[in-house]
Amino acid sequence: MDDRFNTIAGWTLFAGIVGLGLNTVSSHYFQANKPHRPETMGYAIEGVAEEGEGVGGVPLATLLATADVAKGEAAFAKCQSCHTINAGGANGIGPNLHGVMGEGIGTGVAGFAFSDALKSVGGTWTFEKMDEWLKSPKAFAPGTKMTFAGLSKPEDRANILAFLNAQGSNLPLPAPPAADEAPAEGDDGAAAAEGEAAGDAAAAPAADETAPAE
Repeated sequence: MDDRFNTIAGWTLFAGIVGLGLNTVSSHYFQANKPHRPETMGYAIEGVAEEGEGVGGVPLATLLATADVAKGEAAFAKCQSCHTINAGGANGIGPNLHGVMGEGIGTGVAGFAFSDALKSVGGTWTFEKMDEWLKSPKAFAPGTKMTFAGLSKPEDRANILAFLNAQGSNLPLPAPPAADEAPAEGDDGAAAAEGEAAGDAAAAPAADETAPAE
């Protein structure tokens, strides 16, 4: 009886050990063959702009050429709790902004205590610098007292820039990028030669026929 019991117990123990071993082997296998999860999910889609960028990376000068001063004035309403913009207006939590475009950064308004962070930027308020400031004051001048988070849409910033410029500054707008130049004369000649070669295969051209201009 004891021998039979020992035999059954031994086979039971053996089966348990085998089962445990198979479970361990299978878990290692599936772990090794599990699809790898990338650290950064998603992928870039061509033609889709990042947040805060114009579609297709539209240059600021191009946006300014079609900016709407009236829309800029409406958007500036949210700034009026801190800023005045009329000529001779008093400083508030922020400085008076009449004629701000072209003024020195952090130095252009008498009687207002600008932060050292903004004064350290230096230079003057160009359209490009004001655009960066409106996008993210804290990124433009780390340590600034300005608590405004910024405007993510380039079109909104361009409208406000146009409005600010119309309030006592009137700086000339930057010129939009020039259109693509026409093909060089040599390129026209090559294209004409290809066209003539194709025409010769079908029929001979008239003696006074010339290649069309492109």
